[in-house]
Amino acid sequence: MLSTIGLAFLALAMLDTSDQGRTSKEVAVIETDFGKIIFEFFSDVAPKHVANFKKLASSGFFNGTTFHRVIPKFMIQGGDPNSKDEDRSNDGMGQAGQPTVPAEFSKTSHKRGIVSAARRGDDINSATSQFFICVADVPHLDGQYSVFGRVIEGMDVVDKIVNVPRDQRDNPLKKVVMKKVYNKKLTK
Repeated sequence: MLSTIGLAFLALAMLDTSDQGRTSKEVAVIETDFGKIIFEFFSDVAPKHVANFKKLASSGFFNGTTFHRVIPKFMIQGGDPNSKDEDRSNDGMGQAGQPTVPAEFSKTSHKRGIVSAARRGDDINSATSQFFICVADVPHLDGQYSVFGRVIEGMDVVDKIVNVPRDQRDNPLKKVVMKKVYNKKLTK
C-alpha cells in the first residue's frame, strides 16, 4: 500500500513533462523577396552588438533597408538607413549621429553563415546598424570585426542574394529589400 507521500510522488511523476528539457533562444528573422533568413544571436560573445541589433529590429529600424553590397565568395551587407531612399550613391555610408557600438572581438571565426558588425574604415569602434553575413569562410576578418550571430536557416536565401547582378560598387542592380526584420523566440 502506498503512503500519502508515495501517492504524491506518483502523481507528480504522471504529470505531463513534455516541456521538460526544452530550450528557447531568441533569433532574428529577416524577410526578403528571396525568402527568410534566420540567425541566432551570440549574446555571450558580443552582448552589446546583440542588444543593439535587437533594439533596432524591435523598433522597425531595419524594415525597408537593403542588402546594398553583395560580393560572391565573401559576404552580403545591409542595414544602412540611407538605403531606404532612392539615392543609391550613399548606400553604405551610414548617417551622422547614429549611435556606435564598441568592438567586441572574440575567438569566433568568420565562417560561412556568420553574422558580423560592419564598421567605418579602420575605426574598430564605429559599428552602427550595418551588418554582414559571410557566404564563405573569411578568416582574415577574425579579430577585426565583431561576430554576433550565425545563420541557422536561410543560407539558400543568402546565396541567392549574393548572386544577384551588381554594379562596379557591388551594389545590386535591383534593390534587395529587407521587408521586415524582427526578433523571435524559438523553442526546441
